[in-house]
Amino acid sequence: MTWNENDVPTRGPLDGIRVADFSRVLAGPFATMMLADFGADVIKIEHPNGDDTRAWVPPVDENGMGSYFASVNRNKRSVVCDLRTESGLAEARALALDADVVIENFRPGVMEQYGLDYDTLKAERPGVVYCSITGFGRTGGAALPGYDLLVQAVGGLMSVTGSPDSEPSKVGVALVDVLTGQNAVIGVLAALRSREESGRGQRVDVNLLSSLLAGLVNQASSTLATGVAPQRLGNAHPSIAPYETFRTLDDPIAIAVGTDKQFSALVDVLGLPELAADARFGNNAQRLAHRAVLKALLEEQLTTRSGSDWTAQLSIARVPAGKVNSIAEALDLAAVLGLAPVVPVSDDRGSRVSQQISNPITLSATPARYLRPPPLLGEHAGAAFYDRACTLSALDA
Repeated sequence: MTWNENDVPTRGPLDGIRVADFSRVLAGPFATMMLADFGADVIKIEHPNGDDTRAWVPPVDENGMGSYFASVNRNKRSVVCDLRTESGLAEARALALDADVVIENFRPGVMEQYGLDYDTLKAERPGVVYCSITGFGRTGGAALPGYDLLVQAVGGLMSVTGSPDSEPSKVGVALVDVLTGQNAVIGVLAALRSREESGRGQRVDVNLLSSLLAGLVNQASSTLATGVAPQRLGNAHPSIAPYETFRTLDDPIAIAVGTDKQFSALVDVLGLPELAADARFGNNAQRLAHRAVLKALLEEQLTTRSGSDWTAQLSIARVPAGKVNSIAEALDLAAVLGLAPVVPVSDDRGSRVSQQISNPITLSATPARYLRPPPLLGEHAGAAFYDRACTLSALDA
C-alpha cells in the first residue's frame, strides 16, 4: 500500500487484483462493482449488444444511460468480445487467463462450450479464483432459469411477504440478486485470502436459492424448529410486538419496540401508561398473543395527531419510530445523518458525471474509491491492457 503526503492511500485494498467479469444483469455485476470500489481492476466483457440491462430503459440517468445498468457497473472497463469468432474467443480467453478472479453467471455448461470453465482455466492458471453464480446450483437445478421473481416465489420469500388477506408478494427490489452478489464477494475474498497461504485458487459457487434460504434467517429457523410454515403478517413481526406500521392522523409510521422498557416509554408518550401494567401486555409474549387488541388501542391514540408529531416525541423518548419514507426521502435522511449516500462519479475528462449510491462499507484507512462512471459499451477497447479491441457476441443465457 502506498500513501501520499496527506496520509491518504493512493491504492485500494484490492489494487493489483484483476477481475474478468463475464456476468450480466444484477447479482454478478453487483459483486464485481463492490470489488472494483476497493481497487480491483474489473474488465467487463460484453457481447455486441452489451449487458442485457443496457436495454432496460426507461428510466435513464443524466447521461442517457439506463439507470438499472448504471446502478451496478461503476469503476469498470468495458470491452466487447465475440466468442463465436476465433479472434474474439482468443481475446476473452487471454483476459480470463490474465485475471486473478473470473466471475460468470451463465447457465451451467455455457462456459464449458467456450473453454472458459474453471477446470480448463485452472490447468493453465492454478491460482485463478473462479466464481460461478447460478439460480439453483450446477447439479439438479442446472436447467432452471435463475430469475429473482421466480426464486422469491419458489424459495418461500413471497409466502411471508404481504398482508394476511393479500396474495403473496415479492419484495420491491431484486433482493435475492443483491444477497447473492454479496455472498459472491465474500466467497471471492475468502478464496483470495486462502490463495495467499496455498498459492492455489479455487472455485466459488453461489446460487440464488441458497442465498435466499440463508437470508430467511429466523423465518427458516422457525420452520425447522416447529414444522409450521410462517404466514404473511403484513408489516407485523412474527416474534415481536408492537413491531409494525401504524395509522396516524395523516401518514403511517413504523414503531419497532423490542424491549419492555421501550414499550413502557411508548405508552407513556401516547398517554396510555396503564397499558404497561395491563396483564395482556406485560411482556413480549403477552403482547404478541394480544397483538390485534394492542394495535387497536395504540392506533386509537395515534390517529389523533400527525405522524411527524408522534415520531418526534417518540424519538426523544428513545422509542424506535419513523415515518414511511419514499426513496427520495430516505436519501435525504441519510444525507442529514452525515452518511453521504450519493457520490458523483466522473470520467477522467469530467465530461460525463454519474450520480451513484455510495458503497455501504466504510474502511478507515482504505475507503472505497469512485474513479470511473459506468462504462459505455466497449469504451475501453484498445486500452492499455490490450493493443487491439475484441468483439464478443451474445452468449446463450
